[in-house]
Amino acid sequence: MAQNTPVGPRKKIIIIGGSYGGVSTAHYLLKHVIPQLPKTTLYRIIIVSASSQVMCRPACPRALISDDMFPQEKLFVSIPKLFEHYPEGSFRFIHGSVTGLHHNDRTISVIGVTGASEEVDFHALVIATGASTPSPLHGLNQDEEFLRANWTEFRKALPTAKRIVIAGAGPVGIETAGELGEYLNGRAGRFSSTLENPNVAITVVSAGSKILPALRPAIAKKAEVYLAKVGVTLLKNARVKTVVPQGAETNSAGITTKATLTLEDGKTLDADLYIPATGTSPNTRFINQELLTADGRVDTNPSTLRVDNAGPRIYAVGDAASYARPAIHLILNSIPVLCANIKRDLMLDAGNAESSISVEDRMFKEDTRETQMVPIGKSKGVGAAMGYQIPSLLVWLIKGRDYWLWTTVGLWSGKHWAKAS
Repeated sequence: MAQNTPVGPRKKIIIIGGSYGGVSTAHYLLKHVIPQLPKTTLYRIIIVSASSQVMCRPACPRALISDDMFPQEKLFVSIPKLFEHYPEGSFRFIHGSVTGLHHNDRTISVIGVTGASEEVDFHALVIATGASTPSPLHGLNQDEEFLRANWTEFRKALPTAKRIVIAGAGPVGIETAGELGEYLNGRAGRFSSTLENPNVAITVVSAGSKILPALRPAIAKKAEVYLAKVGVTLLKNARVKTVVPQGAETNSAGITTKATLTLEDGKTLDADLYIPATGTSPNTRFINQELLTADGRVDTNPSTLRVDNAGPRIYAVGDAASYARPAIHLILNSIPVLCANIKRDLMLDAGNAESSISVEDRMFKEDTRETQMVPIGKSKGVGAAMGYQIPSLLVWLIKGRDYWLWTTVGLWSGKHWAKAS
C-alpha cells in the first residue's frame, strides 16, 4: 500500500511527528494542497514517528488505571492505516526516530525501529514532534509499547498503594488526582464537603498558591471542592526538591518504587507511588540550538509558522513550536494557516509568479482567552471556554465522559479536514 512505497524521485514533504499536529498536517496537505499544485504526482508526504500508532494523549489520566476505561481500538490507532486510501505513492510512513536535522543540507537522520539508519532529504519540512511528559504514564514519550508497559507496572502496584503523591497542579496533575481519587476512594455524598478516611491518601504538591494557574481563582477553588470529595489533599506553595531514589519515577524499572520526596522547606513526603506532572519538555533535542528558543521550543514565526532562521520551506507546529502556548485547540486552529503557507511556498518554488498566486500568507493569531477544561473523576469537572466559565455538566459532556475520544475518530481519519478552512 501507499505507506510502504519506497522513497523515489518525488519531492519529499517530511512531517516529523505523528500526533495531533503531524497527522492533521498530512491529511490537510493531501486533501487540499497537493491536488492544487501544478504537478500533483511530483510530491510525497512522509511522516516520521517513533510510534506507529497515534493516541488520544489527554485520556492518559484515566487510561492509566485500566484498559477497561476506554475502547483500546479507539485509544490507539495505526498511523499507516489512516493514509491507505490516498493515491499510491503519495504517502510514506517511516517508523523511527529523528536523530538530527541538518537544515543547511536539507536532510534528516533517522534511526528506524530495526536499528537501521537512513538519511532522507526534504523539499519541505514540518516539525511536529510535540513534547514529552515527566512521567512515562502520561504520553508517548517513546512508542505505544513503552507506554503500555508502564501502565502495566503501575496497575500492578495500584491495589497495594496507600500513599500517592502527584507533583504538579496543572490540568494533568489535577485530572490524574481526580481519576485516582474516585477510582480508589469513591466520592463523598452530596452533603459532605470532604471524604472522611479515604482508602488511599492522595496528595497533590503545587508550587503556586493556587491550582490550575490557567484558570481564574474562583474556578480553581471549585476544583478544590471536587478534589476533597474524592480524598485528595492539596499542598500549596511547595516544590519538590529531591526524590529518593533519584529518577525512579521517570523510568519503567522504578515507576512503582517507593519514594521519599524532600520539599524546598525541608519537609518530607513518603509515597508508595510518585507521579510527576510538572509540565512538559519539547522534543527538540535533534535540532541545532540556534533554531531554538530559551525554553527549548523551535523558534517559530508567530504569524506564518515558518522557522525563518532555518531556510526556505521549514515550519513548526504544535507543542514543539514557540508560536503559541501548548493546547490542542490552538494546534487545530493553526493547521489551515500552516498548510496555506506551505501551499504558497510550494507554488512559488514551482515557478509560479507571485502575481499569479491568489493566496497571500495567512496569519495565525493565538486565541488568548481563558480556555481549559479539567475533568475531576468521571462525573465532575471545571473549566472555561473563550473566556466564559462553563458548568460541571458541560465539562463532562464535552471532555469528561471520554477525554476527547469522541473527537479523534474524525481527526485521525482526516474527516475533520474534509473541507478546507
